[in-house]
Amino acid sequence: MARPTAQVLTLLELLQSGGTRTMAELADRLGVEPRTVRRYVNHLIDLGVPVESLRGRYGGYRLAAGYRLPPLMLGDDEALAVLLGLVAGRRVGLATATGTASETAAAKIRRVLPARVADRLDAVLESLAFTAEPGDVPAPQAGVLLAIADAIRRHSPLSIQYTADRGLLSVRVMHPYGLVNHSGRWYVTGVDPEIGEDRTFRLDRITDARTVPGSFEPPAGLDPVERVLTSMARAPYRHEVILRIQGTLEQIRRRLPASVAELRDHEDEGWQRVEIRAESLDWLPGVLAVLDLPFVIERPEELRDRVVALADRLSASGRKLP
Repeated sequence: MARPTAQVLTLLELLQSGGTRTMAELADRLGVEPRTVRRYVNHLIDLGVPVESLRGRYGGYRLAAGYRLPPLMLGDDEALAVLLGLVAGRRVGLATATGTASETAAAKIRRVLPARVADRLDAVLESLAFTAEPGDVPAPQAGVLLAIADAIRRHSPLSIQYTADRGLLSVRVMHPYGLVNHSGRWYVTGVDPEIGEDRTFRLDRITDARTVPGSFEPPAGLDPVERVLTSMARAPYRHEVILRIQGTLEQIRRRLPASVAELRDHEDEGWQRVEIRAESLDWLPGVLAVLDLPFVIERPEELRDRVVALADRLSASGRKLP
């Protein structure tokens, strides 16, 4: 029989897997009598692990929420999954401004891994490559992220301190609908209750967030991701481009995602009206060429000239002999 300490730790691991475990199930898994299970449970309680006892035909034991994190038991695969999640999260911008928390958490888990598991992890990290460079974007404060998430869940109005592009600090009140992580940046989307207009804010520019009295009901069928991408497509830029493209939504979206362009049904069947706001027009002729669909440029005239110039260059290159 395994030593009692090992059995107690095995019991903790079984309880941490979730749900209620019956006395008979625990006794069978541990290979001991029910009274021994009760003794092991008492050991966990003495250590400050919050174990609840449930009476009745389907009763047993389960872990309750405690005042502090109990000792955490992870299997080999679970430890690898957590560590890889921390690595990938930092890589794609899912960490918060207190990024050292993910690093110290990873270090703690890495330090107690058995040698065979640590070797497996090192092998994965040494052979792992990413197709994109690490995102060099500011991360939100953990307290801000948690406060906003709580307001979204409780449907509570939110007061935020926000720093705009030019450094102007302001206090805003919004009804937050959802959190979205897009290209490594965190956004909160919602509505300004005073004027009834949609609002989207970057979390790394929010220095303080707290709920205020009141409540609201989010609109039915809400899609926070679509709202954030649409707000990006509508952001003010130097050029406003209006196109008509013959093709399906799926065909057009392959080259013009929702964060770049707004698509609307056109009166001519099979055509889509496309609206794009861009700081520069240099990239659009090439995208339209790769799209390989019939299109009409309504405005600006400058884009039409650039498309014609690209067509002339391609035609001239195609006629050249080696």
